[in-house]
Amino acid sequence: MRAKIVDATAAVFTRAGSRGLSVAQIIEQAGLARPTFYRYFGNATEPLHVLLEASNQRLVGGIAAALSDTAQPVQLGIHLIDAYLAWANGHGPMLRPLFAELHDPASPVSSYRERALDDIRDLVLATFVTLHRPAPTPLDLDAALHVCEYVVYRVSSGTEPGVRPDPATVEAARGTMIRVLLTTLGTRADLEYAMTLPGIMRAAD
Repeated sequence: MRAKIVDATAAVFTRAGSRGLSVAQIIEQAGLARPTFYRYFGNATEPLHVLLEASNQRLVGGIAAALSDTAQPVQLGIHLIDAYLAWANGHGPMLRPLFAELHDPASPVSSYRERALDDIRDLVLATFVTLHRPAPTPLDLDAALHVCEYVVYRVSSGTEPGVRPDPATVEAARGTMIRVLLTTLGTRADLEYAMTLPGIMRAAD
């Protein structure tokens, strides 16, 4: 029953965003009586927090798993973008309203985004320690992560909800993210290595 209420909350959030959430809308969506709802949740935002917590766990957990197999910054770029895209694809139609509220301080989505970014920063910094690389500056790291987030938004917003982006679009997104990561977080040697890989650096006209 709890899962049914959370699923109904996701449907209402997808339709109306966090400002459109109400107990009335959720119980109508779920086909439940009001007393049944209050047996599990105290208000309409509590099941939304369940959704957002699960979303953060999927994103941070996916990135942690991806970075555990990273040997150098080019791989870091590929793994980051793939983990972000897998997270985005798992939300289906809920992704658009989620992205719409990421930067809205009045939305609970925004605070969960900040928590996820804190965890992702820690994971990336730990990866640099494992690779015996100097830690990037906070501004460089934030620039790389924000671009990654934006690239995923662009790829996902141009794709039908619940449908995986076409391989060519994903490949282009990987290339963009890798180039950004190399120039913000990498070294000259990383750039020289990337130039030997097909499809990473653009050829001169």
